[in-house]
Amino acid sequence: MKIIHLTTIATPLGDMFACAVDEGICLLEFTDRKNMDKQFQSLSKALGGEIVEKDHQHFRQLENELQEYFEEKRNQFEVPLFITGTEFQEKVWQLLREIPMGETRTYKQQSEFLGNPKAIRAVGTANGINKIAILIPCHRVIGSNGELVGYAGGIWRKQKLLQLEKAILF
Repeated sequence: MKIIHLTTIATPLGDMFACAVDEGICLLEFTDRKNMDKQFQSLSKALGGEIVEKDHQHFRQLENELQEYFEEKRNQFEVPLFITGTEFQEKVWQLLREIPMGETRTYKQQSEFLGNPKAIRAVGTANGINKIAILIPCHRVIGSNGELVGYAGGIWRKQKLLQLEKAILF
C-alpha cells in the first residue's frame, strides 16, 4: 500500500494539514476545515494509500514557499503538485492556477473560460473540492455580484488571502 505522508504547517491564518507523495503535494487544507475527515478519505481512496504522519522532502519546500508567501516575498509556487480528480475537475483547477495573483474571477467567468457558460455550479463544486488550498487558488473566485462566497477555509481567510496577494504585487 502506498504511503501518503502527512504533516501540520503553522501559518499566520491557522494551522494547515499537508499531504505529499513522491510526485508532489496532494493536499493542503486548513485544519479546521469542515469535513476534513472526508477530504482524507477521498485522498486515501484516490491514491490507494494510507495517510501516515511522516516527514517528506516536499514539506520543507512547501513550508519555505508558504512562509515567503505570507511574508509578501513570493508570488508563485514551485513545489510540485500531485492532483487527483476527474478530467473536468483537473481542468477547473488548472484554470484556477492561471488566475493572476491579486486578481479575481467570477464562477461565471471561469465556466465561460472552460467553454461551457452553463457550468457555473459544476465549476463551483469543483472549486469546493479542491484539496490544495492557496497553491491552487480557489480563493480568487468570487460571486458574480463581487461578493466573497464559498471558501471552505472560511470567508475571512479568503478575504485575508486576497488582501495579502494585492500587497505582494504593490
